[in-house]
Amino acid sequence: MNSISTSDSSSSVLVVDDEPGMRTALQANFLRHGWRVETASGVRDAARAVELTSFDLVVSDIRMRDGDGFEVMCSVLKNSPTTAVILLTAFGSVPEAVESMRSGAFDYLTKPVSFEQLQSAAARVMKRINEKSASGSIQDTGADAGIITSGIVGRAPLLLQALHRARAAASTDADVLIEAESGTGKELLARFIHQASNRSRKPFVAVNCAAVPEHLLESELFGHARGAFTGASAAKAGKFELANGGTLLLDEIGEMPLNLQPKLLRILQEREFERLGETRSIHVDIRVIATTNASLGSMVEQGRFRSDLYYRLNVIPLSLPSLRDRLEDIPALAKYFAERFATETDNPIPGIDPGFIERLQSYDWPGNIRELANFMRRVLSLHQGDTIDAACFYKEFHPIGRTQPAPFAMPVPGTPIAVLEKAHLENTLALAHGNRTHAAVMLGISLRTMRNKIREYGLPPRRYA
Repeated sequence: MNSISTSDSSSSVLVVDDEPGMRTALQANFLRHGWRVETASGVRDAARAVELTSFDLVVSDIRMRDGDGFEVMCSVLKNSPTTAVILLTAFGSVPEAVESMRSGAFDYLTKPVSFEQLQSAAARVMKRINEKSASGSIQDTGADAGIITSGIVGRAPLLLQALHRARAAASTDADVLIEAESGTGKELLARFIHQASNRSRKPFVAVNCAAVPEHLLESELFGHARGAFTGASAAKAGKFELANGGTLLLDEIGEMPLNLQPKLLRILQEREFERLGETRSIHVDIRVIATTNASLGSMVEQGRFRSDLYYRLNVIPLSLPSLRDRLEDIPALAKYFAERFATETDNPIPGIDPGFIERLQSYDWPGNIRELANFMRRVLSLHQGDTIDAACFYKEFHPIGRTQPAPFAMPVPGTPIAVLEKAHLENTLALAHGNRTHAAVMLGISLRTMRNKIREYGLPPRRYA
């Protein structure tokens, strides 16, 4: 592996081609445009390079003596899912182009390569990186800077721990169980694992066990033969069959009926099954990722989930922190959603006032990221100004269980301020059903101030959550 770099650029590219002349030409082209360049002579050479170094861009030939560009892309995305990959080939075809883009390529160019076209694609890569880095929606994947990938935004320590553990899990072929609260991004984490694994070029298939009617779930998972039941007018492949070679996500696995759980256990152990109405066994090569917002261990104790299935699924247990445990990520999340929703509606991206962020951080978000995303969409939809400020928050913030306050009554003149403040604090806490965070939002104070006031006035802290 040859390495050539320039000192005036932080943009890095790995050029992969088994033809020395093409490597040299591509290398010279990137050096002229100020890139730091490394080259690799084939798939194995490239795999070693991406294990040692993180690149902004990888440009790879598709057909090489020791493999192909799809293998290179798999190695790249496994080690650094945010790296852009451009594939080159002298045998361009529409199916190959479609397969390249579906597999995760940033672009697909045919040989002989137009250096102008290549630099245009490279410029788009850097524009995307610079824009997202400035907005906080993408950062370095190092532990100090934070990890933002596959739609997961944040740098809180608990989130980084979860992502580092997920990346380690991705390097194996073991089944994974993700237990976390609703709205924390369990499916995003599952997709992150798939994209970072050696199955990334194969299908990612998801099925929500809670959304499919119980009498149809078996057919949805395993498929059926024609005439297997009333209405089965044609044979149908199930999700396990469709995911062959890739990853199957069983979302909300805790909702799976008990009568189906033994059949799921068998396929997890044997990796084979039969369609409904057939006796022919179908073997599949899949990784299963199951997610749940409940504790399967508790469900086992209650007799609502099979213990043998639980132990079979729980090979690598993962979790995600709730948003209340990573409030420091709210500024980046708010910017990310503001940009995303504004772009979707072709509206200018608004600025976000610090007062708005402070109000967001004063709430505990029981619905987690999903609740925050929906709130940001509501604010972006109803307030078209240049800046989102605290006034926008108060107009649109309606936590569950909040009712309208009683009409304000004038206090008796001469009543000590401390007495009035204590009474107002107690009334607001009662209105918020004892939720300190909701009460703090109503009063326009921080959660820390609310806690201090509860202690100052001797209110029983255990009464308030």
